[in-house]
Amino acid sequence: MTTDQRIPSKRLHAGKILALAALIGLGASLAGCGAQDQPRSTETTTPAVTQASPSASAVAGTTEATPSSAPTTAPATSQATQESTPLCTAASLKGTLDDTGGGAAGNVFMSLVLTNSSDVACIVDGYPGVSMVMAGTIDPIGAPAERDAQAPSTGPITLAPGDTTTATLRYTQAGNYQECQHVQAAAVLVYPPSATDSLEIPHELTACSNADIKLLTIGAFQP
Repeated sequence: MTTDQRIPSKRLHAGKILALAALIGLGASLAGCGAQDQPRSTETTTPAVTQASPSASAVAGTTEATPSSAPTTAPATSQATQESTPLCTAASLKGTLDDTGGGAAGNVFMSLVLTNSSDVACIVDGYPGVSMVMAGTIDPIGAPAERDAQAPSTGPITLAPGDTTTATLRYTQAGNYQECQHVQAAAVLVYPPSATDSLEIPHELTACSNADIKLLTIGAFQP
């Protein structure tokens, strides 16, 4: 082979190498362009920050307790109540004995009348305490009056000033008892129901000093 014939062969071989190099370079360039053309993600995740809104008290630099949801009870309002009518005492009463009611079998029936002599109303309810006494004393002569179960209380009796109420007093004559030790009583002593004071009603009666002889029987006050 001549020199002229080898030269074209060398050129051809060199051209192939150059073409291959060009292809390699073109591939690298395209790869670079592909990497540059790919869009980058621009979204970033912002961490959530939880921050409580400051209350008015926190801003003011004070501490305020959280109000309770439980209902509160309003304070009870005190209400004035009307004072009840008081019981009658002996000091507010005037007493009389009416013995015109007659009697039978040695018994005398008398009406014990109490009158409200005060300027305010009062209440009488029940049986009075009754006994025979010497004038000016409170020591009973003999036994005090027994309560008559046949004449019970019918309920409270309100006495306005000047009003009256009546109870029946039965007196058994002392002469009915042979063993009676006679004592002349000058008055009847009356304790109004539930009262601790007494009033004296002048009225002469023959009493028995014997405590086991009961000459008096009293009923409850009636309207």
